[in-house]
Amino acid sequence: MSGLQTPRGAWVEVDLGAVERNVRALRRLTGPKTRFMAVVKADAYGHGLERVAVAATRGGAHRFGVATVAEALRLRESGVTAPIHLLSEPPVESAPVIVEHEIVPTVFSGTFAKALASAAVAGGVTARFHLKVETGMNRIGVPAEEAAEAADALRGVPGISMEGVYTHFATADVPGDWDFDRQVERFEGALAAMRDRGIDPGIVHAANSPATILHPATHYAMVRCGIAIYGLHPAPATEGRVDLEPAMSVKALVTRVRRLALGEGVSYGLTYRAAGPTTIATLPLGYADGVHRAASNAMRVLIAGKPCRQVGRVCMDQLMVEVPRGLDVSVGDEAVIVGGGGSTRIPLEELASASGTINYEIACSFGLRMERLYR
Repeated sequence: MSGLQTPRGAWVEVDLGAVERNVRALRRLTGPKTRFMAVVKADAYGHGLERVAVAATRGGAHRFGVATVAEALRLRESGVTAPIHLLSEPPVESAPVIVEHEIVPTVFSGTFAKALASAAVAGGVTARFHLKVETGMNRIGVPAEEAAEAADALRGVPGISMEGVYTHFATADVPGDWDFDRQVERFEGALAAMRDRGIDPGIVHAANSPATILHPATHYAMVRCGIAIYGLHPAPATEGRVDLEPAMSVKALVTRVRRLALGEGVSYGLTYRAAGPTTIATLPLGYADGVHRAASNAMRVLIAGKPCRQVGRVCMDQLMVEVPRGLDVSVGDEAVIVGGGGSTRIPLEELASASGTINYEIACSFGLRMERLYR
């Protein structure tokens, strides 16, 4: 595989076999009857929605989670027949499309429930939905203390059927966290209140990637894994608990090599100046491609397996690196921004740390305009 296949000379490589193996590894943490939802929102965290869905299916994923109706439709158009979940409540205007394509939406408001029911009745079908219970993240959902009443009201609405109930954890990645325990307690209280009313909550799910790895008691009937299926750990606490293989590498070809004299600067603002005669190599990617400007003068890349310090401000479309003494670099040489092998590997987490953010955001950022090559 070579960057010569890409017009820009900068690209993302995605190892689909790694995705498949990661799903298998995560499934081994769950019971044999536990369903597995692969979360592929945000274009599969920058890895490519349709191709990742195929790989995750090979690994044993039963369902898919997305954020938008458009993402769900892309999966349907690619031939995915498995259940597709919208992990937030969509606009009421989307109800007819959701019903037509058998998408499973989140419901937490009466307004959307009525729109979904109306569209289902008009289509002569029954639409499935999952009720979102708010247990402490305070983002979306029916408050836990009102969930049983909401489920009771919804079971009498023609055209819709509650297939499942779920919540989302705010601090599952923090072992021993009191807020996590309180969320679990609130969620189980809501489920018990539903059962007291004779309501079957159906497919109960709560575990995201960190909870799947760290908290087996929260696996319930289904787990929802996002970041972990891409081989990225959601937190330091999960490292060593499951073997994951990073699926994404980011590479580029050197476009220019220039020798600088003492004191000469590089890039906007000249935030770097050569401390002596120095060789600078330019790479054709920048913050519009996913390398955050905040990482300027704080990240590194690999050329010929050797670490090279990035210098000067990262530009929109280009960045520059300082070539260490003794390393012969020419135009067309391959540089590794993320990935590599052995002790010289640059993990996505390293770039995220240099950028002052998390691996989730960096992975998604590389999906903005970089061409993807698959293996």
